[in-house]
Amino acid sequence: MTTSGSTIIPCLRYRDALAAIDWLCRAFGFEKQAVYADGDVVHHAQLVHGAGMIMLGSAQNAGEWGRHIVQPDQIGGRETQSCCVVVADADAHYATAKAAGAEILIGIAGQDYGGRGYLCRDPEGHLWWFGSYDPWQA
Repeated sequence: MTTSGSTIIPCLRYRDALAAIDWLCRAFGFEKQAVYADGDVVHHAQLVHGAGMIMLGSAQNAGEWGRHIVQPDQIGGRETQSCCVVVADADAHYATAKAAGAEILIGIAGQDYGGRGYLCRDPEGHLWWFGSYDPWQA
């Protein structure tokens, strides 16, 4: 197998996927790699961050896969998994995300295992951990 990025790619659903894409790029530093949409419905999008990627689509995009996914607000704002993103400067990233309106759940702090990081929610309630600890370099 050959790949230039991660072989594990988180996939998310958003009610307003086009707005989420713009917000994720502005607040978290993602870059659009591909967006396939018809009007307001995003069938598939790929956003990259360094060598990592997330894929996302519209929650209202009917299909077999989508019937197995719920939005955080449908289960009391909870998640069963979240994205963890390695950033070079966690403090600068924290400031940008906070200024963009990310809901900070765990403030920026040094971690016992190394690096600094924080936990936040995006506008549709998905959880994100950003930190400078790089397990590949530890």
